[in-house]
Amino acid sequence: MERFYLAALLAVPKLKQNTVRRLLGSMKSAEAVWKAPMKELATFMTENEQTALMNFRNKKAGLPEKIANDVEARGIKVYTEESSEYPSILKEIAQPPMILFCRGTLVSDVQRIAMVGSRKATAYGRHAAEELSAELAASGLTVVSGAARGIDTFSHKGAMKTGRTVAVLGCGIDVTYPPENEELLCEIAENGAVISEYPPGTPPNQGFFPARNRIISGLSMGTVVVEAAEHSGSLITAEMALSEGRDVFAVPGSIYSPMSAGTNRLIQQGAKLVRSGRDVLSEYPAFSAAPEGKTSYAEEGLPQGLSHDEKKIYELLSHDEARTADEIIYALHGSGAANVAFLLLQMELRGLVEEDENHAYTRRIKEA
Repeated sequence: MERFYLAALLAVPKLKQNTVRRLLGSMKSAEAVWKAPMKELATFMTENEQTALMNFRNKKAGLPEKIANDVEARGIKVYTEESSEYPSILKEIAQPPMILFCRGTLVSDVQRIAMVGSRKATAYGRHAAEELSAELAASGLTVVSGAARGIDTFSHKGAMKTGRTVAVLGCGIDVTYPPENEELLCEIAENGAVISEYPPGTPPNQGFFPARNRIISGLSMGTVVVEAAEHSGSLITAEMALSEGRDVFAVPGSIYSPMSAGTNRLIQQGAKLVRSGRDVLSEYPAFSAAPEGKTSYAEEGLPQGLSHDEKKIYELLSHDEARTADEIIYALHGSGAANVAFLLLQMELRGLVEEDENHAYTRRIKEA
């Protein structure tokens, strides 16, 4: 039960992790801290922390038992810093989480790379994230991200095509956020790991996400920022990686795109520019890149089997800038206008292009 008393202590609002460590050093166990009279704990805590702990224990005296029951009922694993499954690289950061809840299999000492970016990802960012993560996972690296909308989601999806991925949540391990990623999180748990430092049932909180970011960067040898605006939260993850002496990489973007302002600035400040997975893997000789040939999606050739009209349409499309059927017809100067919608549908069914929520089209990245 010791792990569950620790989880209960860490769930107390306003009770800092450093304070919990001091209390454990004095009282020797989380159970002793949870059950001790407040006067025995007062010298190790601020007045606000004393009040927070007292009120929390009064309201949730049975919380350790509840966490234990929830964990058992849902098949959730619980790791502390003493557990063999706890990643050793995570212990190196300034504030390692004292507890981790896990669905799936967290392999302690594999090599990992973090991939982060904007929730409001462009077509360019989504394609870049999916392709890069697939290439990195195929090399043997485990891709770590935060299961958020946008870049995180596509980083996980790409990694699962060729290897393993880990999702780090800013809520309880059994809470799906964002809601549309429920199926994705189940797939990650089956083929990798979903982890959180928060007890089951903990709802997402804005203050939890910066704390989650330290785990994403802390698990990883380096962090790739795929797409980020000037003040994106992804830049916080990059700063955390730098503060821990880890590598930082960034995918360049258009100087006209506000969604690439943050990544372009990172490159200005010394982050390594990434055009393909090979640029990341060159920093880690133990991992092999894909065979020489295609070095970035910008250099991708035309698919085989395109008709004359399909080829003209495909050449107008890219991975980053979506075009509507009307824009394609205009670019073709009206040539074959009647067939464009039909040809786009046929190409979409063959997996060559994809349509977004605005009914605009981009090239679809190739399956790894």
